Amino acid sequence: MVNIRPAIPADATAIAGIWNSVIRDTTITFTTTYKTEDGLVQDIKTREGAFFVAENEGQLVGFATYFPFRGGIGYARTKEHSIMLDPAARGLGAGRALMRAIEEHARGAGVHSLWAGVSGENPEAVTFHAKLGFTEIATLPEVGFKFDRWIDLVLMQKIL
Repeated sequence: MVNIRPAIPADATAIAGIWNSVIRDTTITFTTTYKTEDGLVQDIKTREGAFFVAENEGQLVGFATYFPFRGGIGYARTKEHSIMLDPAARGLGAGRALMRAIEEHARGAGVHSLWAGVSGENPEAVTFHAKLGFTEIATLPEVGFKFDRWIDLVLMQKIL
């Protein structure tokens, strides 16, 4: 059974392992800069509880977090999120449980709108978010570049 809990600094190594394999091997994220343990510890500490992990049989198998969508006070109640799972965790309900956790936390923090920026090469993530009530707002053509090719970005929104 999957357990969801707030992330703690000791989770940084496992989170980096999941995130960096996604960075290295996929177009799920457009970044090519690896996450560091120190940087993740800082994120966990500064996001005021807006960082959750999923465990299955004692192993960390995924995480979700949210953060400012854009700078400026006018965007303070609008956030963007990241969610990533170890491939072995897919189908266990960890993704849905992580999203419930960040949505509940975000509502409690006064967040009005939650955004997902999904790679156009990740249709499973578009379907996942749609099933959770996210609406596809726009596709930004060829805004990401990775592995020597241009990639679309699908923007999805959920009003909390």
